Amino acid sequence: MRLCDIQVVKTIMEQHGIHFQKKFGQNFLVNPAVPARIAQECGAQPQDAILEIGPGIGTLTQELAQRYRKVVAVEIDRDLIGVLHETMADYPNVTVIEGDIMKTDLRALFDEYFSDSRVSVCANLPYYITSPILMKLLESGLPFDYITVMIQREVAQRLCATPGSDAYGAITACASYYASTQTLFAVSKGNFIPVPKVDSAVIRMQRHAAPPVSVQSETMLFRVIRAAFEQRRKTLVNALSAGIPELEKSTYIQILQSLGMDENIRGEKLSLQQFADISNALFKRNSNGM
Repeated sequence: MRLCDIQVVKTIMEQHGIHFQKKFGQNFLVNPAVPARIAQECGAQPQDAILEIGPGIGTLTQELAQRYRKVVAVEIDRDLIGVLHETMADYPNVTVIEGDIMKTDLRALFDEYFSDSRVSVCANLPYYITSPILMKLLESGLPFDYITVMIQREVAQRLCATPGSDAYGAITACASYYASTQTLFAVSKGNFIPVPKVDSAVIRMQRHAAPPVSVQSETMLFRVIRAAFEQRRKTLVNALSAGIPELEKSTYIQILQSLGMDENIRGEKLSLQQFADISNALFKRNSNGM
């Protein structure tokens, strides 16, 4: 079934009496080269399994099913479940699950469907909930080899940004603790219906075998990172004083100086290692009665 053919898409939706759901961020691909390339470059091997989030009518799903041993697709829109059963009828290696990935117990899902194979994530994510989904996947601790997703280009730029750049932010630093990220290719908005307001990009995240920095408390690390970017225009000292008010401003100045950092530095200049150094210093003080 030619699921990237505009007329086929419209016919399917008319037959099932469904409409594009703006609340779910639905934009369907109409250029067959795009889902084929996403599936091909997602990093998985033919014997691997794939978790797909938000399959829609199955445009990417069928490309994944043709290349990999098993595909488990989680779809939030109940109206599309019947469509997927129809469009995926020729692919016995596809399992469709109705559910909200943000409310799904990923450990239980993994144990039920992926305990016997290596697994990667591959998806066209809705723009409005990209970061929460990615962080849930990364923070789950589950051994996903790769997470390959098509997302808003601006978010892709943030995830791949380097310290000191305008795009560098909390999501960049937090994600880099779990995985390395690279942009595979850009996808212009003209490749979708309805046409979205922004362009997209496909990124691939490869999970670290072990975190690239050593921290005594992951909770403290992420607290430091988020505080540093909550008030981006402030110096790091002032941002930390506001975001983690347990310590006096003078104490933060002392900590930065002890680590060889300028007290006027801003959070966007710091590497993940520097954030780790600060969080370890704070954790030590906390252990001593902070």
